[in-house]
Amino acid sequence: MKNLTLLILLLLGQLFGLSATLFAQEPGLDTVKTGIYITSIHDIDFREKEYTIDFWLWLKYKNKEFNFVENLEIPQAKSVNKSFSTLDSSGTEVYLLMKIQCVMKDSWAIDNFPFDHQTLRLSIENSQFDSQSLIFQPDTLGKQFDPRFTLRGWEIDSLKVSNGIKLYETAFGDTSIAKPHTEYSNFKVRVGISRDAMGIFWKMFLGMYVAFLIAFMCFYIHSDSIDSRFGLSVGSLFAVIGNKYIVDASLPETTTFTLVDTLHGITLIFILTVIISTAYSLRLIKRDKLVASNRFDKVTSLSLLTAYILLNAFFIFQAIYD
Repeated sequence: MKNLTLLILLLLGQLFGLSATLFAQEPGLDTVKTGIYITSIHDIDFREKEYTIDFWLWLKYKNKEFNFVENLEIPQAKSVNKSFSTLDSSGTEVYLLMKIQCVMKDSWAIDNFPFDHQTLRLSIENSQFDSQSLIFQPDTLGKQFDPRFTLRGWEIDSLKVSNGIKLYETAFGDTSIAKPHTEYSNFKVRVGISRDAMGIFWKMFLGMYVAFLIAFMCFYIHSDSIDSRFGLSVGSLFAVIGNKYIVDASLPETTTFTLVDTLHGITLIFILTVIISTAYSLRLIKRDKLVASNRFDKVTSLSLLTAYILLNAFFIFQAIYD
């Protein structure tokens, strides 16, 4: 019985020794603890799809071969300016602190403009080491942005930091890699912002609404001035088209049908309906049906105004709460 127990213990010892050897041979990942503190977001260029961000970035790691000063990669950055950096490698852990300003290129969701919500994306990688050697770990202690700085015309809804793996379907010319596929760990920052929209909404759409009201007032012009009714309606039509061109000039190009397109489209259709209604009213007058013409103008004007207000309210509230 003693011999059997001794044999079992010997086998277990050999298994544990083999396991320790195998694990020792496997290359372990070096973790880079990464934190960020955003001090400013400014120069948001909506048409050019870019913005400028200033932030402090710190990294803590043990592998002294990681050269983040030279090999820090910020994808989608138009320009990167490192104004300050300090490196402390006196202990067992390297501590790197940098002050960075980036001009970032991003994509905007403008379907609900100007009641839009945007996500500003920033990610950090190391171009020297892939995910087999390096992995980021977010440092979430404390705040990630200065609550005192204000983003003009916008409000910051959220800021989230996380890590992930960025896939590249290429070997970057390395012939030792059989499959053209590499993976790099990244540190991701997502800033959710929403526009302070009411001011810009009225600046952009006030002309459109005034043009519609001018066309709407044609119903209350006496039938003797039928030429004036046509003239005002057609003038309002071109005013709305001009207003749309002005608004579109401040927006990036898109293939989707946005709130701007919807509201201008509705207004154009309703002004066209006013012109058609004026033509029908003129036809009634030519048939000496003045009472019927006046009744038609009154019913049509109220119906169009009610429908126009309801449709605008529906699409605007849908954009706000989308």
